[in-house]
Amino acid sequence: MFDYQAPEQLLKDKIILVTGAGDGIGKTAALTYAQHGATVVLLGRTTKKLETVYDIIEAKGYPQAAIVPLNLDGANEHDFVELATTLENEFGHLDGILHNASLLGERTPLETYDAETFDQVMKVNVFSQFMMNQALIPLLKVATSASIVFTTSSVGRKARAYWGAYSISKFATEGMMQLLADELENTSNIRCNAINPGATRTAMRASAYPAENPDTLPTPEDIMPVYLYLMGADSQGINGKSLDAQIK
Repeated sequence: MFDYQAPEQLLKDKIILVTGAGDGIGKTAALTYAQHGATVVLLGRTTKKLETVYDIIEAKGYPQAAIVPLNLDGANEHDFVELATTLENEFGHLDGILHNASLLGERTPLETYDAETFDQVMKVNVFSQFMMNQALIPLLKVATSASIVFTTSSVGRKARAYWGAYSISKFATEGMMQLLADELENTSNIRCNAINPGATRTAMRASAYPAENPDTLPTPEDIMPVYLYLMGADSQGINGKSLDAQIK
């Protein structure tokens, strides 16, 4: 695993937006960020799941979270402008974004891949991230030091057969991260990096590998060190990197 021990109040007074915060890695990251002092903005498509995470944060006495229900598949420019306005009015700035929400799509040959599914995967995994970054970068620029963290995959570095739109979307994610890192490096206080979670015990992993025993995989909690590292002050100066959560 990535070797990093986060200080207890690493993210004290930070405002961090987590997409796909209702379950899986997003839920765990949101709880972990809150545990380390952050006010977390929980964004996802299922309000009930977000409310569950919100209630856990409340029960543990962490800084009060905020809930933003948003279906990234159907979101348009107006939705992201509205999100930026809401965050500006509520907090005045933003210290970090974890782009965690992703769709797996189908595990079939590209030759027979369903066009509608392809479009949906690209909307959630790529287009929504572009729109969100564009809307929220002005708020990130207000922060003393800000971090944008993308979620990548090994199939976004080297394509593998039958991974279809998901693989292609993760190549695009790597490209967006590198491009933004280069553009923002000397013009802002924002750093951009990506995390490859690796094989982790999540519903998406179970969908991709139905025959796999999930008990053999690390949990989302196990891979949190790199998520804390890239969101906190200890990673200042790290920019344009794609890191593995699980280092073998």
